[in-house]
Amino acid sequence: MSKKNSGTADNPYTRGIASYIAKQRYEDIPDKVRERLKLVMLDSIGCGIYAAELEWSRILIDALKEVDTSTGCAIWGSSDRISAPHAALVNGTLIQGFEIDDVFHRGPIHVGAVVLPALFAVAETRPKMSGREFLRAALVGYEIAPRAALCMGPEHLGQGWHSGATTGVFGAAAGAAAGLGLDEEKAVHALGIAGTQASGLMAAQYGAMVKRMHAGRASQSGLYGALLAARGFTGIVDVFESKYGGFCTAFSNSTDRFNLHELTAGLGETYHTMEIFLKFYSCVGGVHPTLDAIRELREKRAFSAEEVEKVTVGVSQISVDHSGWKYRPEGVTSAQLNMSYCLATMLIDGECFVDQFSENRVADPGRLAMIERIEIKHDPEITALGRPYRHKVHVEVRLKDGAVLKTTIQKRFDEMPFPSAERVIKKFDTLARHAFPQSQVDNIRDAVLGLEKLDDAKTLARLLTKNP
Repeated sequence: MSKKNSGTADNPYTRGIASYIAKQRYEDIPDKVRERLKLVMLDSIGCGIYAAELEWSRILIDALKEVDTSTGCAIWGSSDRISAPHAALVNGTLIQGFEIDDVFHRGPIHVGAVVLPALFAVAETRPKMSGREFLRAALVGYEIAPRAALCMGPEHLGQGWHSGATTGVFGAAAGAAAGLGLDEEKAVHALGIAGTQASGLMAAQYGAMVKRMHAGRASQSGLYGALLAARGFTGIVDVFESKYGGFCTAFSNSTDRFNLHELTAGLGETYHTMEIFLKFYSCVGGVHPTLDAIRELREKRAFSAEEVEKVTVGVSQISVDHSGWKYRPEGVTSAQLNMSYCLATMLIDGECFVDQFSENRVADPGRLAMIERIEIKHDPEITALGRPYRHKVHVEVRLKDGAVLKTTIQKRFDEMPFPSAERVIKKFDTLARHAFPQSQVDNIRDAVLGLEKLDDAKTLARLLTKNP
């Protein structure tokens, strides 16, 4: 191996992450972080199981099975099996398959969808990874993914990149590298191999099925990084720092739009896993405050959709770009990523979960008529507050009887209390029962929440299939 490829480049941040991958220990994980990690993992697993029979999921699975007859790894929620890289691709797609998976808002990034599929692929193909080892590796991925996203910031998304897909490769590579037990040197290369594969375009939000696949592709790329580095394949050793063609400089149009310090700030002491937000609406996370605002207003005064004359929502420029665009009924994807559709659905159904999104609903005349009464507009004062408050919303509902109801939701996502374990488990049960009998749902739940007791993580992987 050449001297340059052995890591003597100016790469303190890449190497700092690699050192954490190699040296972080299960015993160092605080109890509260470990318990939180198991809950957010359970949430992602439920999301993946639910999505197995969705149209875009089946297209992807069937297409891959035509060219891949391997049976090494499980495809969640089904009886199908496939090779490790394709399992990472599929299972990541499943977790992100219906807009109900976790999100780290300060990045932003969907963490479980990129980290877990790559790590499960490692667990199923290496000799006996214990539950403790799995948890250790998962935490590594769950800590690195948010840091990569924080480094690039929400402007990365505003620029048109799907940030979870681009920065997600590093969380996947970190978790897979930790699962494989790579040393610091090889972990540097795992990151460098993963980073050069990063991509994902936000124009997919307007209706393309491929938006669902972005997280899966990131997970697959991270897995490739770890597997190849384990064999001695080399990557870009200064993948974050390189001034020409490095990840940060290539994906940002100016050097003041990324912050390398975020990559290692508080690493091993500050746990961003504790800031991961779980969704209880089946739509893009930035829309959730607006939906919460409607709930809040209805608690103060009950009103029906028929009573609404006009709804005005003031949001940041990032929210306008990401979800405030004029709705076009071009499929479930565009509906789930559009604020007006989700708001109309909340007003009509009083809910915005999985049952509210189907091909026969996205062009429903009643919803389209309600959307015409909704105005999403840019509020410069919210934009001026900067990153932490980019999802602040002002909501005004004018009723036909002349009443005007107003509220502001301004709490930062990282300030919101984490839901109770009971609420997380209830969501998991609701989703997993779409594929499995209650007895198997219970077994999966118990295996995840007691993961440190498992001698072999393959036990959990088997439970995620229809023929355990």
